Amino acid sequence: MSTSPAIHIHDGDPLVWRAGARARRFVADVGLEPAQVGLLPGAAGGPKALALTGLDQAVFGDWLPRQPRLRHLIGSSIGGWRFACAMQADPKKFLARLAEGYTAETYAKNASADDIARACRAMVANLFDNVPEALFANEHYALTLTTVRARGLLASEARPAQLAGIVAAAATNVLSRNLYAKHWHRVWFSDQRHAVPALTGDFPTHVVSLNKDNLSDALQATAAIPLVIAGVSNPAHAPAGMYRDGGLIDYHMDLPYAQLDDLVFYPHFYPYMVPGWFDKALRWRRPEPGRLDNVIMVAPSPKWVARLPHGKIPDRSDFKQFDDATRQRYWKQVTAETQRLGDAFLEAIERQDISSRLTAL
Repeated sequence: MSTSPAIHIHDGDPLVWRAGARARRFVADVGLEPAQVGLLPGAAGGPKALALTGLDQAVFGDWLPRQPRLRHLIGSSIGGWRFACAMQADPKKFLARLAEGYTAETYAKNASADDIARACRAMVANLFDNVPEALFANEHYALTLTTVRARGLLASEARPAQLAGIVAAAATNVLSRNLYAKHWHRVWFSDQRHAVPALTGDFPTHVVSLNKDNLSDALQATAAIPLVIAGVSNPAHAPAGMYRDGGLIDYHMDLPYAQLDDLVFYPHFYPYMVPGWFDKALRWRRPEPGRLDNVIMVAPSPKWVARLPHGKIPDRSDFKQFDDATRQRYWKQVTAETQRLGDAFLEAIERQDISSRLTAL
């Protein structure tokens, strides 16, 4: 992996470990082993996921393979892309390629949503050498990609109509997340080999079989940010319509995990969750703790983040804030430093002191 040199942040544990009450009791009693993990969520967030590269490589390349079993991976947007990489034969290699490919992306100042959509398709095709369906050969993981099928004005690719629909949806969201969800049809594309766990009960959800015929469209649709990336029209085997970013509803994958028997392991770029895309500014809108009773979350610590260049992890505003060379240098530095996150994670696993690190989620 070609990156800038790491900046060597050595100030305490670079990770924050959080967990629900049941998960904390379980780890206190028997410890944490890969075999206990049955599901991993992946949040939307675009470039923010670069801050997880080293941690993802440790989790999928070193830790989970120690005790193989069927695990469900449910991801929105970049979370789904991370998981598609993790399911390849060499997860470390493909996760590195994702970071490199994303960092290398450049867009003209006047690039249209169609232009960016074409660039994203090309990046993903190059990432997987045009054969992302190799993930279906993996017997130990089943992938679910979250999307939404737009309704009314939100289904239009005309910018004024789409903008009007976004404004209406955002206003509705302030009142109620349930009312907001009526602007979209939630559609999950799920690996046809294994039924997705029953976690869809909070919103009406259409589950579509994910297979080689629609994988490329599903990977594109799950990241199709309104007004930024053109949507995907009529993916194979799915209801007809315009499909957009799954994070519009499932931003940080706030799902009723507590009904599952297995532990849910959540590598996340923040030590907290935001339910939907339009909830970012609504500080009162957070998951109900009971839904996360069996969740273990691992995230970069605020102190680690504060010591990064510009004092933050990458985000989409960087495309406008920095010239391409500056942004790419910054993102490469962050990606390189994430190797320390992976090392810290594996060290904690080897020390078997996870219970002492867990705080309430």
